[in-house]
Amino acid sequence: MSNHIGIRDNDASAERNGGLYSPAKEKAANRGAYSSRSPLLIRRARQLLGAAKVKTLLGLCFLFFVVLATLRLPSFMGWNPHYPSSVSSSSRGGYTILMNTWKRNTLLKQSVAHYASCSGTDAIHVVWSESDPPSENLKAYLKKIVFSKSQTAHKTNFKFDINEEDDLNNRFKPIEELRTDAVFSVDDDVIVPCSTLDFAFTVWQSAPFSMVGFVPRMHWLDKAKNGDAYYKYGGWWSVWWMGTYSMVLSKAAFFHRRYLDLYSHMMPSSIHDYISRERNCEDIAMSLLVANATSAPPIWVKGKIYEIGSSGISSLQGHSKRRNKCLNDFISLFGTMPLVSTHVKAVDSRHEWFW
Repeated sequence: MSNHIGIRDNDASAERNGGLYSPAKEKAANRGAYSSRSPLLIRRARQLLGAAKVKTLLGLCFLFFVVLATLRLPSFMGWNPHYPSSVSSSSRGGYTILMNTWKRNTLLKQSVAHYASCSGTDAIHVVWSESDPPSENLKAYLKKIVFSKSQTAHKTNFKFDINEEDDLNNRFKPIEELRTDAVFSVDDDVIVPCSTLDFAFTVWQSAPFSMVGFVPRMHWLDKAKNGDAYYKYGGWWSVWWMGTYSMVLSKAAFFHRRYLDLYSHMMPSSIHDYISRERNCEDIAMSLLVANATSAPPIWVKGKIYEIGSSGISSLQGHSKRRNKCLNDFISLFGTMPLVSTHVKAVDSRHEWFW
């Protein structure tokens, strides 16, 4: 009897659905149920495809931005490669090594031999400010080593620029016979590998009015004294900690030859006198001069350099205090603070794990 009731229930259900139960009708009903869900699935699929298209479009936009930024990288970083052709031309290829020395002939020989072997070196000028002129033996030795080490088609020119007075201003005296616009100022105890030096030269070519170097320094406004701004000079550890700099020191830096004329003839004579008297800070003065001329920051090039001599004046007690005083005195004599801070660092991507 229960079975009979069950059949009647099914029949009643079938009748309510429009007639007697039929397998064909059941299949048709199932297809109808599936088809009623299909628009929802189609809408979901379209949404997913739409999201994928949006992501693809955003990815292409990002790639386009990266390519554009790469192509415009020099101007993006404040470097402008579009300078007049007279600044850098094929007739002025390569660079001149301007080396400052002081009673360290052994180091001088080693440094001259190294820089003579760099393919970009057109000439080497040694700034000599000792009371006695260089000996004939030293001259002959250095000329011989320069000739033997030279990698250029025309042999590297070598000359002593002899000064009568011992004055740090001598290192930035104009040199009339220079054949290059690029001057690499370097101390006699600093060795920059040739490949690193050549990379820095290409960076300088993109911004020939900037100072481009390997030894960054910084400044910051510390406090006001008697209503006047007072600045602090920051060494390497300050640069490392803050991630910013506003100077590159002339102990290893490229600059345009015109700054030798500006330094000697246009900079206030009071600054020359200050440097002669204090026997310090000519590198800060050059940084201020270039910043004042360009209203732009220098460019720090990442690269390993080697100091082959003993510790210099930077290791002496009170050095930081003297540099602070120089910076503020120079700003007072200049009448302005021209230094511009930056976070930009030029890196040779061929030598980096991550680019």
